[in-house]
Amino acid sequence: MPIPSPDSMLAIRPIRGRHVPAICFAIGLLASCCVATVAADPANASVEGTVAQSAVPPLPQYTELHQALARYRELAGNPAWQQKLPPLPGDKLTPGQPYAGIALLAQRLTLLGDLPADTPTSSRYEGAIVDGLMAFQERHGLTPDGVIGKGTFEQLNVAPDARVRQLELALERLRLTPLPDAPRAIVVNVPEFRLRAYEIRDGKLEVKAAMNVIVGNARKTRTPLFDAEMQFVEFSPYWNVPPSIARGETLPKLRREPGYFDQQGFEFVGSDGRVVGGFSEANLDAVQRGQMRIRQRPGARNALGDIKFVFPNPDNIYLHHTPTPQLFKKDRRDFSHGCIRVEEPVELAKFVLATEPEWTEDRIVQAMTKGRSATLRLREPFPVIIAYVTAAVRDGRVHFFPDIYGYDKILDDALRQRSAALSSSHTGKNGAESKD
Repeated sequence: MPIPSPDSMLAIRPIRGRHVPAICFAIGLLASCCVATVAADPANASVEGTVAQSAVPPLPQYTELHQALARYRELAGNPAWQQKLPPLPGDKLTPGQPYAGIALLAQRLTLLGDLPADTPTSSRYEGAIVDGLMAFQERHGLTPDGVIGKGTFEQLNVAPDARVRQLELALERLRLTPLPDAPRAIVVNVPEFRLRAYEIRDGKLEVKAAMNVIVGNARKTRTPLFDAEMQFVEFSPYWNVPPSIARGETLPKLRREPGYFDQQGFEFVGSDGRVVGGFSEANLDAVQRGQMRIRQRPGARNALGDIKFVFPNPDNIYLHHTPTPQLFKKDRRDFSHGCIRVEEPVELAKFVLATEPEWTEDRIVQAMTKGRSATLRLREPFPVIIAYVTAAVRDGRVHFFPDIYGYDKILDDALRQRSAALSSSHTGKNGAESKD
């Protein structure tokens, strides 16, 4: 999938009747955008001062991130990161092994707040330092197993200077972002691989449900960023195989393995919506020509699992369960074709249907396992927000997430280019005035 250029990201696009810079779509903003505000004030457009202080958004997260930024700015240039950690013995370091970098590792963990000050250490990787490392892993989107492998080692070597910029960009995404104008909302943070369901009362957000998610593959099928309204829940859904997946994956596999058709519970559907006969090469050819489609019946193998949450949008993105829950155990979870798989569908359904008391947990589970497709229209639709933030504060501790789609770099480049353009314009204006 091509990565948009900084220039294209700064173009203006409409959203719900309002026009905002296109960068907002790439960073998950819903209304205003930092670039527009930065452009209005050259002083705020400098690379060192991209985080404006003049407009603090009504989000607790903003204040907490700003405090974290101050702490990491104090760590920038610290001697603990001016030398590299010694190479690991083999491809990983496990508890109990000797390691030449214990003292430096402990120093970094202490400075980052993951290890209490004055923690005694030895020549071996053990005890409290393993606990500190697990805290570090948990804050960086890694499995907190205490094992220092390639991923953990790379994160340990990221200097605070880089985290400063990451926090600045996160603040730019949040600044001037209003609370959703609704009593409830679902927010998916793509690089965190995490969904949170909120109740909003008196301007305060309360998390009612949270769970891991699987998002679109970074190289091929990225999950787009947008907001839409949750309107439907489909129990025991059919899966209409998208034409791109049918042509690129399903049809080639069916031509190689015809038995895969019945194994997966597929059926052919004509252009008039009627189910056509069973497997045949002629039907495969009709799908290839766009005259038929392939549909997967409800069941244990259905790609959408047993429930689908629909918020209509041009990209046909939705939330759904999955028949492959083992993938939720992975640290990095960008495995989908763009739609978002949820780890705890019953908990999500309870939140979505919370204003409809007749939908008890037992009734939800029964509808999910009935095997007969049924669609429920919500009486009270509410916003679903697909966002992109690589730094956040959770329970008072700052967390960092991988920039899987490269949008931090795009935003950074866009801000730097805009800053340079504004600076040049400002200099030219002053020069012209001095000649008058």
